[in-house]
Amino acid sequence: MTIEDQARSSWAALMGGGGAQDRTPGEPQQSHLPAPTGVSAVAGQGQVTVAWDPVAGAIGYAVHRAASADGPFEVVDHGGGDVLAVPHGPYADTTPGRGGYYAVAALQTVTAIGPLSAPVLSAAGDAGDSPEHVLSQAGDAGDSPEHVTVEVGSEATPLTRVWEAMVGSEHLSHLLSADETGGRVIGPDLVDALRRVHDELGVKTVRAHHILGDDNGVYREVDGEPVYDFTRVDRIFDLVREIGMTPVVEFGYMPHDLARDPSRTVFTYRGIISPPKDWDRWGDLIRAFTRHVVDRYGLDEVRDRWWFEVWNEPNLSVFWSGTPAEYWRLYEVAAAAVKEVDPSLRVGGPATAAVGWVEDQPGGDFLSTHVYGTVPLDLRPLAAGRPLLWTEWGVTATHGSRINDGVFAAAFLLRGMRSAAGRIDALAPWVASDHFEELGRPQRLLHGGFGLLTVGNLAKPKFWALSLAAKLGPDELPVSLTGDGADSLVEAWASRYDDGGMGLLIWNGTLDHSRADGNPALLRTVVVRPGLTSPHLMRVWRVDRTHGNVDFDGEWPSDAQWETLKAADQLRESEPARRVAPGKDVTIELPNPGIVFLEFKPLRSTPV
Repeated sequence: MTIEDQARSSWAALMGGGGAQDRTPGEPQQSHLPAPTGVSAVAGQGQVTVAWDPVAGAIGYAVHRAASADGPFEVVDHGGGDVLAVPHGPYADTTPGRGGYYAVAALQTVTAIGPLSAPVLSAAGDAGDSPEHVLSQAGDAGDSPEHVTVEVGSEATPLTRVWEAMVGSEHLSHLLSADETGGRVIGPDLVDALRRVHDELGVKTVRAHHILGDDNGVYREVDGEPVYDFTRVDRIFDLVREIGMTPVVEFGYMPHDLARDPSRTVFTYRGIISPPKDWDRWGDLIRAFTRHVVDRYGLDEVRDRWWFEVWNEPNLSVFWSGTPAEYWRLYEVAAAAVKEVDPSLRVGGPATAAVGWVEDQPGGDFLSTHVYGTVPLDLRPLAAGRPLLWTEWGVTATHGSRINDGVFAAAFLLRGMRSAAGRIDALAPWVASDHFEELGRPQRLLHGGFGLLTVGNLAKPKFWALSLAAKLGPDELPVSLTGDGADSLVEAWASRYDDGGMGLLIWNGTLDHSRADGNPALLRTVVVRPGLTSPHLMRVWRVDRTHGNVDFDGEWPSDAQWETLKAADQLRESEPARRVAPGKDVTIELPNPGIVFLEFKPLRSTPV
């Protein structure tokens, strides 16, 4: 078996039957893309940075590793699941067993992987991971090789605030729930969560499942004839709009009386995943729903601010009991019904898991899909100029994973948002709040929930990460990074304020889940060269193990503990403000995972 055959066989096993897409045949698909060139692998402290030249038409790249140049080459598994590929380099391999030979393959689609590049041997110099070794090698801080230099340029362009486009939520009938979780009434608490995400992060839309579910009562049959009732949907959408957001209407799941097999369900709320028993009535329901929201909220608003998405993850049999062909029929009937109300309304999909089926999308106003555990791939070659909406995205798709509650997830969110800015129209973190019941309601405060906010709306590190992103100014400034792990471990996002000041967001993270608790070998000394031409006041905020990290060990807080936690629910400056003279550098220590935000304000407008 050739190296290329090895790569394709390995990729097919990852992406095929029983894997990330259980409706994708487990056979490698033909790719017409060439192998990447310019591949390099440079070992640093605790990591190997792999880089390569872009391949025209590629949506992503799979980094492979082997002990010898003859293989066998296997995809580097950083533990994120879904799709073990990235949209671009450089890639930091921090996994155990790193080193040896590396090769890279380009993806034409998520199941069509191209040939491997020529293998390259990683340059020597990885000093190991043990804390003792790291300390013994560090020596004087000025001589330490584990430096990254961040140099800020001056040519400003508008900053794309991609995190503002969309967030996910549990099914929106939860907004009306009077039940309690952890002593908090679910409905008002979820409303407050969405309001906080809107007010503090600037998020404009919210996407959720099950708007057609029987708990909302939109469809039933009386004496064999359809009856529509949008009363609860109106209450839900009115609440969303009062918050200042608009809904992303995901058409699903199937109403009981319209389902061909209502016994096929998913989640504790038993969303019906069956195709309709009558395709005409499915189209009539979508047409009536769409006409109703247009009549209620106005064509201008719905046309310009709403998205209509057909179903959720039909390439997973857990979410769609029909065939792939039946999903595409479901999609086409729904899309036609929306367009009959008004041709300018935006409808798309396929809202698949793990970037599946996107190359098969029959037209549509936008392309939507999901991925977990990696940075969203670059689907522009498949989008034909249409908007790209990643309507679910997160550090893991695993319910109850503790990685959701920690700083690792916060650095992951910033890596994805920075990569997505300018090439993706929406990247929706899944989800806003830990009020979530797909597999049962939370049993404790910190339970590994998907939320940016806990039950009770305490901010997790990933909320604070996006809050720091929201502190960036309106104009982006270029940054140039050099050093050990530059652009692979350590990344930066710089901005200019209207008063001439600067906001600089820097993070140190990896995609490798085995490093979720951090690793002293990955700590970096970051030297910032802000290029100031006059004195500025510098303020500093951090998110790391001791900053912006909810500290609670137990099931649910008592009333007194809630008060203490609420009082601590703010991201305070991590050190006193200080003056920075023109032309001077700023040196900071940045753990992995860790985030720092530096705000520079001209002293002429900021009193000391």
